[in-house]
Parts: sequence; structure tokens; C-alpha cells
Amino acid sequence: MSKMVLHRPHLTCAGIAFALYFQHLVSAIEVPLDLPQPPTITKQSVKDYIVDPRDNIFIECEAKGNPVPTFSWTRNGKFFNVAKDPKVSMRRRSGTLVIDFHSGGRPEDYEGEYQCFARNDYGTALSSKIHLQVSKSPLWPKEKVDVIEVDEGAPLSLQCNPPPGLPSPVIFWMSSSMEPIHQDKRVSQGQNGDLYFSNVMLQDAQTDYSCNARFHFTHTIQQKNPYTLKVKTKKPHNETSLRNHTDMYSARGVTETTPSFMYPYGTSSSQMVLRGVDLLLECIASGVPAPDIMWYKKGGELPAGKTKLENFNKALRISNVSEEDSGEYFCLASNKMGSIRHTISVRVKAAPYWLDEPQNLILAPGEDGRLVCRANGNPKPAIQWLVNGEPIEASPPNPSREVAGDTIVFRDTQIGSSAVYQCNASNEHGYLLANAFVSVLDVPPRILAPRNQLIKVIQYNRTRLDCPFFGSPIPTLRWFKNGQGNTLDGGNYKAHENGSLEMNMARKEDQGIYTCVATNILGKAEAQVRLEVKDPTRIVRGPEDQVVKRGSMPRLHCRVKHDPTLKLTVTWLKDDAPLYIGNRMKKEDDGLTIYGVAEKDQGDYTCVASTELDKDSAKAYLTVLERPDRPRDLELTDLAERSVRLTWIPGDDNNSPITDYIVQFEEDRFQPGTWHNHSRYPGSVNSAVLSLSPYVNYQFRVIAVNDVGSSLPSVPSERYQTNGARPEINPTGVQGAGTQKNNMEITWTPLNATQAYGPNLRYIVRWRRRDPRGSWYNETVKTPRHVVWNTPIYVPYEIKVQAENDFGRAPEPDTVIGYSGEDYPKAAPTDVRIRVLNSTAIALTWTRVHLDTIQGQLKEYRAYFWRDSSLLKNLWVSKKRQYVSFPGDRNRGIVSRLFPYSNYKLEMVVTNGRGDGPRSEIKEFPTPEGVPSSPRYLRIRQPNLESINLEWDHPEHPNGVLTGYNLRYQAFNGSKTGRTLVENFSPNQTRFTLQRTDPISRYRFFLRARTQVGDGETIVEESPALLNEAYTKNHVDIATQGWFIGLMCAIALLVLILLIVCFIKRSRGGKYPVRDNKDEHLNPEDKNVEDGSFDYSDEDNKPLPNSQTSLDGTIKQQESDDSLVDYGEGGEGQFNEDGSFIGQYTVKKDKEETEGNESSEATSPVNAIYSLA
Repeated sequence: MSKMVLHRPHLTCAGIAFALYFQHLVSAIEVPLDLPQPPTITKQSVKDYIVDPRDNIFIECEAKGNPVPTFSWTRNGKFFNVAKDPKVSMRRRSGTLVIDFHSGGRPEDYEGEYQCFARNDYGTALSSKIHLQVSKSPLWPKEKVDVIEVDEGAPLSLQCNPPPGLPSPVIFWMSSSMEPIHQDKRVSQGQNGDLYFSNVMLQDAQTDYSCNARFHFTHTIQQKNPYTLKVKTKKPHNETSLRNHTDMYSARGVTETTPSFMYPYGTSSSQMVLRGVDLLLECIASGVPAPDIMWYKKGGELPAGKTKLENFNKALRISNVSEEDSGEYFCLASNKMGSIRHTISVRVKAAPYWLDEPQNLILAPGEDGRLVCRANGNPKPAIQWLVNGEPIEASPPNPSREVAGDTIVFRDTQIGSSAVYQCNASNEHGYLLANAFVSVLDVPPRILAPRNQLIKVIQYNRTRLDCPFFGSPIPTLRWFKNGQGNTLDGGNYKAHENGSLEMNMARKEDQGIYTCVATNILGKAEAQVRLEVKDPTRIVRGPEDQVVKRGSMPRLHCRVKHDPTLKLTVTWLKDDAPLYIGNRMKKEDDGLTIYGVAEKDQGDYTCVASTELDKDSAKAYLTVLERPDRPRDLELTDLAERSVRLTWIPGDDNNSPITDYIVQFEEDRFQPGTWHNHSRYPGSVNSAVLSLSPYVNYQFRVIAVNDVGSSLPSVPSERYQTNGARPEINPTGVQGAGTQKNNMEITWTPLNATQAYGPNLRYIVRWRRRDPRGSWYNETVKTPRHVVWNTPIYVPYEIKVQAENDFGRAPEPDTVIGYSGEDYPKAAPTDVRIRVLNSTAIALTWTRVHLDTIQGQLKEYRAYFWRDSSLLKNLWVSKKRQYVSFPGDRNRGIVSRLFPYSNYKLEMVVTNGRGDGPRSEIKEFPTPEGVPSSPRYLRIRQPNLESINLEWDHPEHPNGVLTGYNLRYQAFNGSKTGRTLVENFSPNQTRFTLQRTDPISRYRFFLRARTQVGDGETIVEESPALLNEAYTKNHVDIATQGWFIGLMCAIALLVLILLIVCFIKRSRGGKYPVRDNKDEHLNPEDKNVEDGSFDYSDEDNKPLPNSQTSLDGTIKQQESDDSLVDYGEGGEGQFNEDGSFIGQYTVKKDKEETEGNESSEATSPVNAIYSLA
């Protein structure tokens, strides 16, 4: 991918202005308008002035001078009295003539040659002679145009001959129905407006030809009566032969000919052109085939950088002709039959042009000076001097003036000899007129520029400091920097006569204050200019060429570095026009983001970074990839029984080459309206031979694919119907299987629309038991299914399915084996033996059933098992049945994922496709103890900086009788850790208080329970992070604060009141709502549950009846499994200080069995009071 294109050289606003100004650095010094001076013409109409007859006429003439000039006019060399003509007026303080036709009048009456005179006390200035003409748009003369008969292959020119207009009209050819005439090297329009045919072809008669003239001022188009061609041909029209262009002429019987020139005639011609205008040379040749034109210059190359070939190389344009372009040019017309040349001799003449135009002359009394008027031309122009509009020979004599050809010399001039001199240089091709005044003044120096100018310039650019001045005698001007005494001229500086100081390259060290001082004999004047040199604006990361997919989000970068003291403006252009930033675009400081890019976003993007002094730009091209346009113009050719050629015209690939074409078809018999993929072809082809099936009414469409995606489908082709035939293939996927114990269902995959091959498609189904002596049964169906009833249980059948239509049958089908329906197995596995492998797995063996008893296909043996009880008393367990499958005919297996320390029951069955057989004898087995799971939780609290309280709950799965807990802990501070300490606890203990050795370190705790088998899973927790050390040092004991003492007293009083209330309630046997305590689960058999209450009495703290407390804190169940234990799962076991049991402890059921049955400890009012403390 190409990188950004930075446009260099770097452009600056000051640099552009400087380039224009540099041409005038040595121009004449201007006289301030507050000083007396002769008139100077400042604005005038062009010499050849063509006006629109529908508008008023304005002939411009403006001048400056002191006193303000007055104006007069001549028309055709005679005084033009403006006051006598009511239609003519002169603008105030101007000499511009206004001719008003609103009240009527003919503009043609005012055609002629006008000249303006501007006068004041010091002289008269003249304008050029203005030739006024009124635009004309004459009508085309009516003429009858006959039908033109021409032989095919002959040359022909259709003449236009437009009416003479002023200015000349623009000529173009169209048909009478306003369709442009197609032009090429065979048919083209000449510069004279005629239409030239190098050779006429038969297709040229398919239209008519009308010449049209468009007139500039009226913006009207006039159309000539059309020409009609009748082409006489030797052979009848044959479209096929014309398609082969290389053999087009011989196919038409047209004789091939060598070229000959239709314009200009002959072998040579001459042409005269004036210097400074464009030269247009033209050669139009006839021939069969149409000739090619080439241009040469005799004795050298065509002028470099000035030539341009036009009109299919039939015209050569040389712009801005000079004398060096004179010589002989020739055009060479050639085709395969030969070549011919025409020589054009070019002579360059010249109207007068200035070599040294006279300039205003300001002299002090007693000074000498000269006016120079030098001009050149071909022929050489004559020079004539005038003074104040009169020939100098007829003016009063002036002893201080001497005329010497093109120069007037003034010696010892005095005040009062001011005048305006005119120089007229003329030859047969035109004239030049220049005014130059001589003003004799006595003025001390003055600076004309504003005081204390500030000039800003970009570093390393050329710049100038302006100091326009005036004085008479002309003052001497010098420049100084920062008050230093050295005059600035030379090296990096160049001082010009008009007062400007030019710097070739502005550097940072050139910053400062510059002073210009103008001096003459009458005094001096000075002014200061401050120069600031700024850093250039540069795009350091510009946009890069990108190729993106439609809908993506490209980003165009534009990161700019600029002088921080200048205001930066960043704008974006698209295709060199200002970019409209809509909702889909986001302009940022360093780039442009386009959201959901579309095809219209493709193009050149230019980032322009500009300040008041300079600008920089960078350009990149964004290419948007889209899905291709749909193919079009589908055509079916080469129609055959089993094939057809499909041809299409590709759509636009939208910048991503087409990789594939997908051909789809639709048929209207089996699935009308449904399109199916037929075939796929490379993106380089647009025609393919498609294989077809019989008896299908095809319709095709094509989809183009590129890397972006798929096009829309093309418009479908016309339909093509193929003839029918007998099927060639039989159905696939034939199978037979029973759905009930006394049947067999035969199914198959039916033939599709392209496989049917004919009408009335049907299937012949045949079957028999798998016995060579058995007889075949058959049935003809149209649906892909047939059921055979009254079959024996699970016996094999031979099956055949054959396709048939009205044209015949398919080939003989293959035989498939199927089976009738199955029944349940009749026997159960025997001699089931169990061997305990570990606390969670057992090994099984059994005696397999006899195959005759299966009554179907053996699928698997299954072991059904369920957890009957836990070896931990009073622990509720789920008796949900589970099973393990042992596929195939086998006699051993393993059952895993059992719960340790539990009683299980197990039975086995054999399974076929119908289902399970009878169950075996139930076997019972226990699982041994295992290691416990991790404790349910480990909570850490830090009531103060001296201790840490730990609290935990029993394991969710004890997996045996708990024998205690093991706690390991270590202090750590960042990456440093202390030694590991160990504490062992009894199975009933669930709290521990750690006395901290330092107030800063944190602790990491590892807690696990254990049984006789070993230690269980570990739970790991860390103490919370403490406040920082500063807090520790500055901490004030909260117990000594007055507000804290008051709060504690209030809490103590509240606790006392609650104790009294509880004592009264308990002595009366009150009811407490059970539902208010969401953590308490009650026995559903309790009668008090119904009213939402529970009776408390003095016996509440006694153990439950018929229970006793074991060493591990569990309640041993005596009789019923359906007790409060079943509903207290997940609660904390709590003990009084004397070790008596308050709450309950149970082992949580398996997650899959007991989801959502967890509960917390049963709390009492006393416990609630303790929790407040």
C-alpha cells in the first residue's frame, strides 16, 4: 500500500504574494495623490469591445490626478458631444460613458471607434482607441437539403457554413433528435465546422446530421436543416460479418484505398500567425481503413511544452507562438495501404509589443531626465510621440526638451513644465499606446507605509520588508537592523529602488526591528518594521492510501506540527473540493474518521493544514470495496437434451475482483419458487455449459462473489424444458425397522426434481424374510414410506426399493437388510457380584442373559443404584435412582461417583431397542469412609488491632466421622512471609481467636477438616488489609471518647429492656412468628406450622426427644428419618459455654439432589441479644 503523498514545495501565503510582487520591485515610484500631478488612466475598456444588444452599453474610462481630471470623448476621430444625446451620460467623477436603451434606440447606431481624454491643469492623458461593436446572431438562411447518396467506403464532407456572427458561434453536430454524433478518427468535425468522413460505412445512414451554431451573447442555438445519407453498398447487410472489425471492409466488399487529404488540399499550404496567440494546424485525410495522422517539424522537434494533439491527432495546437516557432510542419497520413504527407509553411508576424514602456518621470527643479519608448514587432513598428494628446511636433516649443527617435531628453527642468506624453507604436497588425507624465516637484522625503509595521514570515522562506517612499529629488533609501549603523544590502539582503528590502531566506536570527531611512537634499524620513520568523506548518503524519470494505470505519490521519503562535486551521478536501462533514464523519485534531463507509466515500482525500502565513497538504486515495453488482443479460444457447450454454454479462466488481460465479436453477414442478445451487465457476469466465436432467423446466440465475460478499441474484433467464426419460438411479437411505413389535417400517430418501426424469414418479417396494425359499411381496407407493404389519418379533428381511415413472423403471436396486419390531427382553442378568474399590467406586460382574431372551438387538446392560442411607445417623439422603450403562454384550463394569460412608442398593437389567428387561435381585453394599470436603466457610473479623477472630462451619460433605480440624497460618507483609504455625481443634470447635504479634502484618489461614481416613480439602482466606502505619501510630483509643461511652450506655439499657421482655414472654409461653425467622426450617408435620407460630416453653433448651448428641456434634436418629434434621441442612452447629447443643448440625446432601435446601442455624432471642453485643 502506497504511503501518503505530501505536496511539495511547501506553499506559503506570503510566498505567493511575493512571487507576484517581485515583478514590480523596480517599477516607477508612485506620486502621492495629495501632491499636484497630471492625470493617469487607471481603467478602460478593451480595444475590441463587443457588447450585448439587449443590455445598456458601458464604455469605461477612469483616471486619477490632482486636481481631479475632467473627461471628454471622441468618436471616429471627432469630438463626441455627450450632452446633446439624451441616451448618453457620463458617470460622476469618472469618464465612463453609459448609453441607455430602456426608452428605445438601436445599439447599432453607436458602433464606432471611441477614445477618452482625461485633463487637468498639468496635462492630458489618453485611453486606447476602443472599437465598439454590437453582437450579432443572424438566422440561418433557409435551404432545402437533398438526400446525399454516397458509395460505401467513399469519403464525404458535410458543410456547415454557419451564418457570420459576432463573435463567431460555436459549432457542433447532432442528429435531428438532438443525439450527439459519435466522432472518432474516421468521423470528425473540422475547425471550419464541416463534418468529415474518412470513409462512409453502412451504419452511417442510421441517423441524420444537423449542424448547430451556439451564439455567445444570446445563448441561443440555431440548427441547420439535417442531412440524410443514402449509402450504396455492394453486399447485403450482415451483422455477423461486421462484428469482426479487422475484416470489416473486406466482409462488406469495400475496396481498401491509400490516404488522400480532404483538408487542406494538395501537398503544401502556408499559414500566418501572430506572435503570442495559439497556432492551430489541421490535416484531415480520407482512406480505407481510416488513416492515422502524425505530426513533424522539418529540421527539428515539435516545440517542447507548447504542443498538444487534438481531434484524434488531426489537429496540432502550439500555444503562445513566438518567432522561433516559424518553419515548415508536415502531417503524415498513413494506413496499411500507404501514406501521404502535407507540408504547412508557418510564418510568425507580430503586432507591436513593449521592449521598454515609458514610465512616469518625477524631477526636481533643475534636474535632467528622459522618457524611453522602445517596442518591437514584425514588421518593426513606427514610434510617434504626443504631448497632452497632440503630436509633439505641433506642440509649443520647449527648450528643455529634445526628441531623439524613441527617447525624449529633458534638461534643467523647471516647475511649470509638467505634461503627459503619449507614445504610439504601430504596424499593420496593431498598435500600442502608453501615457507617461513628467512632473516637476520640490518635495522633502516622506514614508508612505503605515508606521510600526509587523511582518510575519515562515522560516527559510523569501520575504520582503516594504518601505514605500516619495520625495523630489528622489530620496536615497537605506535599511538598518536593530539600530546598527551598517547598511543592509548584500548577502542575504537585497535593497530595491522602490524601497523594499528582500531577504532570500528568513532565519530565526533575522528577527528584529528594521529601520528604513529616506534622504534627499530637503531632509529625511524613517519608519520601523518588526520582523517575526515563524516555524513552518508541516504534516508529520498524513493520510495513507487505504482499501476498505463497505460498512467499515477507516481513519485518515493528519497530524500537524506548526508554530504555536499562529492559529492552525485543518480542512479536508474530497476530489479537490471541500468535504462536507456529515453525521457519518468525525473530524478530530489529528485525523478524520468515516463511520459506515459507502461507495460514495471513495476518492482522493486531502488534508490541508494552514495558518495565516503558510499551508501544507497531504493526499491519499480511499478505495471502497463492495459486493459486486449483479450479472445481467443472461442468454441460453447451444440447447441440447442434457446440456445448455449459459452466458451472462458481469456486473461491476466494485473494486474487489470477482472470484466466483454461482449458477442456480429453479424448477416449477416439485419445488416451484425454490432456488438450488447448480454449479460454481471462476470469476474469469462469463459462459458455461450446464449439465441438465430430463423432465425439468429449468430457469437459471447467476450470483457473483468477491472477497466482500455475494451480489444480488441476476434477473432469471428464460425457461428451458428438457424431455423425459426413465430414472437412472434408485432411492438411497433404504432401511427397515420396527416401530411396534409386530411391524416393520420401510423408509428411504426420495428422488428430487432433477432425479425424477419424468412424470408420475413412484416407488416399487419389495420385501421377504431373509430366507432363499421365501417369496417376495411388493407394493407401489408414491410416498417415501411403507409399513409391513403382522411380522414376527425381530426377524431379518430383505428389502428393495425401485424408482419408476411413465417412461420406465430405474435399474434393479440393491438389497438391504432390515428387521421387524422388537419386544422387551424376557430375562434379567444373574449372579450379580459387587466388589468395593474405594469410598466412591465399586466393581460389578454378572452373568449375561441368553441371546434368545433379548427379543431384539442388544444395546446395553444397565446398573440401577440409589443411596439408601448415610452411615452418619440422622443425616437425610436422597434416594433418587441413577444408572450406569455398559454398552454391548459384556459381563463386567465399574460404578463410580458414589458418596462415601453410605448404604447403597443396586439392581441390573438388559436393554434392547424396545426398552429394559426384568430387573435382577437387589444387592446392598456400604461405601467406606472418605476424606471430608472443605469447611463451608471461613470468616475473619478484626475487632481491634490486637486480635483476629476466626469462625467456620462444618464441611458440606463430612464423608465420615469428623475427628477434628487443622489450622495452619502465617503472617505476611508484601512479599515477606513469616513461619507457619499450626493449631488443631476438636470436631465440635468452630471458633478461634488469634493474638496478633504486630499490628501491621496480614495473615493467611489454611483450614481443613479430617476423618480417620485423612485430611480433607483446604479452604484458604486472608485477613483484611489494615489502615496504613500512620493511622496505627496516630490512632486514638475509641473507648476513651465521650460519644462512644454514651453510645455504649444506650445500647446496654436497650439490652436490659429486651432481656426483661423476653423473660416475661418465656414465663408465659408466648408464640413467636416462625416465618419472621427466615433461617429456621420447621418439620412439615408440626401442627403449629399451619398458623405460622411455634410454642416455646421452659423445656425449649432441652435436647430433642428420642435423640442424643454424638461426639461429632450430629444428632443420632432413633426412629424416623422424617425429622427436623431433614430441614435443617446447612445450619451452623452452636454450643453453650458448657458444651451443650443449641442448634443442629447436618451433612448437606449431594448438590444434584439437594439444590436449594440449605438453611442456616436456628436462632433464639437470647442469641439475637448476644449478636447485638
